[in-house]
Amino acid sequence: MPASLSLPIHLRRIDPARNMARFYRLTLEPSLFGPVSMVREWGRIGTRGHRRIDLFDRPQEAEAAHEALLRQKLARGYRPCVAATPDTA
Repeated sequence: MPASLSLPIHLRRIDPARNMARFYRLTLEPSLFGPVSMVREWGRIGTRGHRRIDLFDRPQEAEAAHEALLRQKLARGYRPCVAATPDTA
């Protein structure tokens, strides 16, 4: 697994006209139950949000899912940002 993919990716989608302020965090991490897990965290900015962990048997599958999900979020209007934690995203 390339080191660059293990770094968290923080995304934001803010639209004041729709009262929308969302964050999305995506990272690939080693797993106890498989070679790689994809961790997703999302919710309204300022809240704890939700968390989902998907397990993959092969790193290539995890990387493909990671790339596809990132493309999907960017297409929906999310933009990269710099943040330390999901609740400050």
